[in-house]
Amino acid sequence: MRVIVVDDDAFVVRSLATILSAETDVDVVGTGTTGDQAVGLYRTLSPDIALLDIQMPGRNGLSAAEEILQGDPDARVVFLTTFSDDDYIVRALRLGARGYLIKQDVATIAPALRSIMAGQSVLEGEVLARATQLTSHGAMGADGRDEPALGALTPREREVVRAIADGMTNAEVAGALFMSEGTVRNHISSILAKLGLRNRTQIAVYYYRHCA
Repeated sequence: MRVIVVDDDAFVVRSLATILSAETDVDVVGTGTTGDQAVGLYRTLSPDIALLDIQMPGRNGLSAAEEILQGDPDARVVFLTTFSDDDYIVRALRLGARGYLIKQDVATIAPALRSIMAGQSVLEGEVLARATQLTSHGAMGADGRDEPALGALTPREREVVRAIADGMTNAEVAGALFMSEGTVRNHISSILAKLGLRNRTQIAVYYYRHCA
């Protein structure tokens, strides 16, 4: 597989390139340190996977990934970051990223890239789903599709789940669904209890896993 590696820390870039190049099936074809370089490298080299940091000065990895995916919706974008942050994860999933990996788990990177090449998506080392865009919702709700995995929820709770899966904050959910933020929080608490989940990110992942 042909991979580009982009991280604002040049030492990290060199280290990752060395580690990945030691794998017989990985060819690091380009490296960079900025979001703009990530976009340029992808356009020039057409790699199989773009491995990007999220936090970079100027244009961050999320912005770069958005432009890459606009130009090539089938692009395999994988985020490698020190930030296991709920909002970042949901935004990455919403964009259509195929993976979200944590830098400390270096030994898991190559196996994760192989899973992604095999048509799967990986979140912090856990294989989530077969490859269709993570943002391709296949579910029954307001749009007439079937959502059996959400059968325990009320129609209003299902709307909240879809909004969270779309990357909305509580304030945005409240505005979109014409309810107070307090009501949104109450719905989220009920959803977490009914589905046996712990946080908003798990709600989004649950939706992508069971309703996509």
